[in-house]
Amino acid sequence: QVQVVESGGGLVQAGGSLRLSCAASGSIFTFDAMGWYRQSPGKQRELVAVITRGGSTNYQDSVKGRFTISRDNNKNTVNLQMSSLKPEDTAVYYCRAEFPNGSRYWGQGTQVTVSS
Repeated sequence: QVQVVESGGGLVQAGGSLRLSCAASGSIFTFDAMGWYRQSPGKQRELVAVITRGGSTNYQDSVKGRFTISRDNNKNTVNLQMSSLKPEDTAVYYCRAEFPNGSRYWGQGTQVTVSS
């Protein structure tokens, strides 16, 4: 059974930085893509950043230049370095792992709170 576990959330002041990590364990395959999504109260879950096994990345416009996603294929891990954080970045951040057989797995989420 694949497990996806996030870590690194917390409370930070506006302008500060946080680093989120995500590890997917239990699969014999290397992921096809791993991504970070976020959801704040009353809003739909949205893509923040995604990275493929080959290293291609895609970011939501609002985080470009502030967030950086990186990966370690051998360990099925992905990190999200967040800088210049804004109050509107406050949300629960979820990691999703996609594997070659088409299966997708979500983590439980980690809270990020940015105070003004």
